[in-house]
Amino acid sequence: MSTTTASTTVKLAENPKRVRGAKRSADTPRGDGAKAALYLAPGMIGFLLFIVIPLLASLVISLFTWSLHGGAEFVGLDNYKRMLSGADPAFWTVMRNTVVFAIAYTILNLIIAIAISYWLQSVPEWLSRLMRVIFFIPVVTPMAGNALIWRLLLNDQGVVNSALEKLGFDMVPWLNDPTLAMGSLLVMSLWQGLGYNIVVLTAGLNGLNTSVLEAAKIDGTNAWNRFFLVVFPMISPTVFFCTVMTVIGAFKVFAQPYFLTMGGPGESTNTIVLYLYRNGFAFDKLGYASSLAWVLFVVVMLLTALQFSQQKRWVNYDA
Repeated sequence: MSTTTASTTVKLAENPKRVRGAKRSADTPRGDGAKAALYLAPGMIGFLLFIVIPLLASLVISLFTWSLHGGAEFVGLDNYKRMLSGADPAFWTVMRNTVVFAIAYTILNLIIAIAISYWLQSVPEWLSRLMRVIFFIPVVTPMAGNALIWRLLLNDQGVVNSALEKLGFDMVPWLNDPTLAMGSLLVMSLWQGLGYNIVVLTAGLNGLNTSVLEAAKIDGTNAWNRFFLVVFPMISPTVFFCTVMTVIGAFKVFAQPYFLTMGGPGESTNTIVLYLYRNGFAFDKLGYASSLAWVLFVVVMLLTALQFSQQKRWVNYDA
């Protein structure tokens, strides 16, 4: 063996990363980048055509007074100024309605879903699976059909009022009283969307380390403390995921108020997405509707960023 060959062998032996890197580069077939681009192309083209381009187009349209039937006039930020300055009083009403609905829906959804999921851990497996299916059925059924059925149940001559009259009670204006209409909308939405969080949280609970729970029982921890001190920290990443998704879904609520109350009575159940829809397709104001969409986008993004920035305070990823 020559001196040069020996010194090269010693250098390679001292730096095994060079050997592995050389072997990997030699074994890697050429053209992988082209194949990856080919496989990714359909999804990326769809994302570009149906997400990116419409998103940018809506931003451009929001700077115009744009009619559905053609004709556009550049107005700059006037749509946003009109919205935020109070020139359009309906905007703050629908924004308040949306915020109230989102807060109430998120809190009730998570509390009920966590309670039901935790209860399902104590029942037989076959019953747990059956209950999960029952709770999840409304999630996968059409929203329009569900809302119309609830409207038939809750209107003045509906099934609920008919049953109340037979029991001797007065008719209740479920959909014609502002407070009751928002409550009816909230109950219907909880019935519709509760199953998703129940399934996700049940999966998180099923993955818990049972030895930790057994140790807590042996130490004499009661059920209340065992849940909040042991179970909840371990499922906090799952709860965080459910919280983010529930808040986003609550701010995008549209079908429930559209089919159940049509935003009424008055503006009591009108939400930002329903108001956006009406401006675009009923009032023929595509520019103003696009500006509403961008305000909603910014609000949801800020709330999501806030939740991610605060997750270290209560989310435990070490369980």
